[in-house]
Amino acid sequence: MPASQAPKAVETVAYTLRLHNSATDISHAVAALETLDPAITGVDAPRQEIFRIDTRLIMRIRKLAGSTALVMILAAPAMADVTPEQVWENWLALIQGNGQTVTTESVARDGDALVVTGLTLGIAQEGVTGEGSIEEMVFTDQGDGTVAVTMSENYPISLTFDPPADEADGEPTTVTIDVTQPDLTIIASGDAAETTYDFTAPTLTVALGSIEGVAAEAIDTTAEAVLTNVTGSYLFSAGEGETSDLTSSFAADSLTLTVNGTDLDPSPAEGEGAGPSTVKLTMNVANITGTTNGTLLSAEAMADMAAALQAGFATEGTVNAGATTYDMEVTDPTGLTKVNLTGESSSLGFAMDASRLSYSAGTKGVAMTMSAPTIPFPQVNLNYGEAAFSFLMPVGPSGAPADFAFLTRIADLSISEEIWAIIDPTQQLPRDPATLVIDTKGTATLTTSLMDEAAMATLGDAPPGELNSLDITELRAKIAGAELTGTGALTFDNTDLVSFGGMPAPTGQIDLKLVGGNTLMDKLVAMGLLPQDQAMGFRMMLSMFANATGEDELTSVLEFKDGGFFANGQQLQ
Repeated sequence: MPASQAPKAVETVAYTLRLHNSATDISHAVAALETLDPAITGVDAPRQEIFRIDTRLIMRIRKLAGSTALVMILAAPAMADVTPEQVWENWLALIQGNGQTVTTESVARDGDALVVTGLTLGIAQEGVTGEGSIEEMVFTDQGDGTVAVTMSENYPISLTFDPPADEADGEPTTVTIDVTQPDLTIIASGDAAETTYDFTAPTLTVALGSIEGVAAEAIDTTAEAVLTNVTGSYLFSAGEGETSDLTSSFAADSLTLTVNGTDLDPSPAEGEGAGPSTVKLTMNVANITGTTNGTLLSAEAMADMAAALQAGFATEGTVNAGATTYDMEVTDPTGLTKVNLTGESSSLGFAMDASRLSYSAGTKGVAMTMSAPTIPFPQVNLNYGEAAFSFLMPVGPSGAPADFAFLTRIADLSISEEIWAIIDPTQQLPRDPATLVIDTKGTATLTTSLMDEAAMATLGDAPPGELNSLDITELRAKIAGAELTGTGALTFDNTDLVSFGGMPAPTGQIDLKLVGGNTLMDKLVAMGLLPQDQAMGFRMMLSMFANATGEDELTSVLEFKDGGFFANGQQLQ
């Protein structure tokens, strides 16, 4: 299996872990994997694009969220009361209310227990169909107002995904999953209005059974994820109207993911010879914890995300993990490629309701090495002290300015000397670790819901709201002995779209400081990387916007006022 196939296998196991709900928050463990290397992105968009969001991504997330209901139901009862019958009946009401089908071979009392055999659950959502079966579930009255729920140690899950819409001749892909959860115990307590579930599982294993679909016969793949010492607690309570509230926590000592695969009959890439390829991947994550809180709606209500948010749907959560190791080897006709990564910790946060959408991810203490036949030296090393990415944005009309924020940070980034030697063989540039920070916040007033596809489509090129303010909390770029820092605050006049070419006119100030910039340009010129005439042009431009305030130190005050633009008091527009 070529390297391009490895993410698919990982995605399959990760997707199933998200679905599985011995504790709904097992998804926390998988989400922690996504924080290994948060993307560092920039923002450069005209006014009409400021508020845009990828609605296709939102729709995809909604599809996957809806399809999780099948497996969530398999491992956790719902709305428990003090008797086994009440637990079972409330469980049925919940899953059927979410659009699932349920069949059983028998439901019968056996002493203090209610025994359910031959349980099969089905789901049919847009783009995904699935079925799962549990041989036996036992709801036991413990005589103290609580009910213990146990089930078969193993059960299979089958998920079928429709081909992409742009593949007219595409085939559906069917994935079978085997779940093993020995000695899983769930204790339900409380009453019908508020039900608490405490669960423990020594291990939880999710293994890839088979893949059927396009070219599946040519791929021999095994994949498995194992969680150890899983514990957690859930509180379900009735909310307003048709809603229910969920408060939960989750912990696991470790998550281990392994993938091994072979592509027996690969199609050769351009310029390469055909031949089998193999991949071996192992990932270990320690000390995983997570929380989730939210207000839940029925599957029918979730079909329209904009309406669901207005009806009260909300969710927020956190995931934290300790030390992480990642090792991958890919062998193909060109040779062996190896990637090794370690990280000290990682975190993830998310929130969504009628007023906001937020996401944050970060890692600390990351070290990565990579070697491959195409790399002109034995090994590439990359290290960084911290990487983080987060955003907060309003998603619906508020009638008043609402907060937004954007952060991207990578601190103390260093690369191996072999790479420096290609760029700077004479060692003129300092090898100090690099840092980039862009930390902003502000307010905006939306007039259209970003989750309403029809309403967004009618806007055309018009923005769905107004930008009110923007604060630059921190701007920092440090590399090769030079450092640029800045802060600022702006407000915007949305009645003036003329002064700045269609953008609302800003009022405010941005303060910038550059240290070591001239020295860096001198060294780049000496290295032949920057022509002398271009360096002269840069210096002339700097002289227009900046004042010398020290040895190789420049400062600049950029002001926006009265429809004009000023640099250090000199009007440029």
